[in-house]
Amino acid sequence: MTVRTFTAPIAVLTVFAALLATMYLGYAGNTEKNLHDFPIALVDQDVGDTLDGKPTNIGAQVTDALVAGIPAEKIDLRVLGIAQAREQLQDGEVYGAIVIPSDFTKRLAILGAAAVVPGEIERPVITVHTNPRIGPYTTGIMQRVADRALNQVDEAVGKNLTGQVNAALAAGPGAPVELTGAARLMLADPVQIVTAPFRPMDDGAGQGLVAFFYTLILLLAGFTGAMIIHTLVDSVLGFTPTEYGPWFVHQPATGISRFRTLLLKWAVVLTAAPILSGIFLAVAAALGVPLGSPLLLWLYGILAIVAVGVTALAVLATFGTAGLLVNLILFVVLGLPSSAATVPLEATPAYIAKLAAFEPMHQIYLAVRAIMFFDAHAGAGLGHGLWMTLLGLGIGLVLGVTATYAYDRRGLHRARAPLGSAPAVGAPAVAG
Repeated sequence: MTVRTFTAPIAVLTVFAALLATMYLGYAGNTEKNLHDFPIALVDQDVGDTLDGKPTNIGAQVTDALVAGIPAEKIDLRVLGIAQAREQLQDGEVYGAIVIPSDFTKRLAILGAAAVVPGEIERPVITVHTNPRIGPYTTGIMQRVADRALNQVDEAVGKNLTGQVNAALAAGPGAPVELTGAARLMLADPVQIVTAPFRPMDDGAGQGLVAFFYTLILLLAGFTGAMIIHTLVDSVLGFTPTEYGPWFVHQPATGISRFRTLLLKWAVVLTAAPILSGIFLAVAAALGVPLGSPLLLWLYGILAIVAVGVTALAVLATFGTAGLLVNLILFVVLGLPSSAATVPLEATPAYIAKLAAFEPMHQIYLAVRAIMFFDAHAGAGLGHGLWMTLLGLGIGLVLGVTATYAYDRRGLHRARAPLGSAPAVGAPAVAG
């Protein structure tokens, strides 16, 4: 027993712990501070009105105030038409929309007149549409941003409207008339802010979280499935021992090549994937989870499990025991924070958001969410997720074939050394 027996695992665990803390604590903390490029649509439908003989459009003034007041470094505020806004909401391209109605100026004028003239009135309404299908945390951010901005707008419009009413009263015939306390309160808060979800989801959707957990079980089926297949197949082929409690079993090594061993493991993944995807779909249906297109979800589930499983087995065949750690970091440690399944990427640190460009979990989540919640629209993430999943599968196939074929060509066969002999020089312990 040497010092390295203690120092090597402690060093690896230290680096692993630092990576875990950096990814997970950085992911969940300071979302407001990390906010950047958060996409929100702003729709101004106000047609304006004639006030005191002058054409006026208060909706346009509110739009200008929102554009100037909402920080551009944090919010990607898109001034759109109503049709464009709905299209981007349907595809998940924007996380919410602020809509100013067509009669906004007219209702404010009526409200000002009603401050001194009896009659029934309704406060003008600005609607904040959230997009709950993207995720519950996204809805919360949208509401907070809209509340802050619109409260300032409401206060500014109220001061302006109060000033106009007071000026009109002072210029009227006879003695100046003062507003009542009730009228002042009404004019100080003239705009009603209404929050409404765009395309609300069923209760079984768990406020959008089921897409995240469905993604998670697909990834775990491929990732942990690869670990199980790798261990059991190697045991059956005699490359690694198996322990059942106090019993130790080590079959004679078959001598099968690394390449053929990897093909065998890939065949097991390919056979198991349709079964596992079917089980997930059946359980989800039994629990009342909205599935969107069940057939498409089952087919994409097969692809996702195969892509993750094939790549994970290729990593093990290339790096051996170290591949366990590589797979853990690639699929779990880096994957969960960069998935955008709970906290949107626009509310995470830049280094986490950049990982989403290639991390498998983010690609799978985009496709699963599009199938379950966005009518399987290609623009809602299904096209991107499908393409990136196929690319990941291709990378895994190329890596596995290249590594195992190279090892076999060099004569680095997986043969157990005789009892008591030293390991063969130039034959690293690389799993296949």
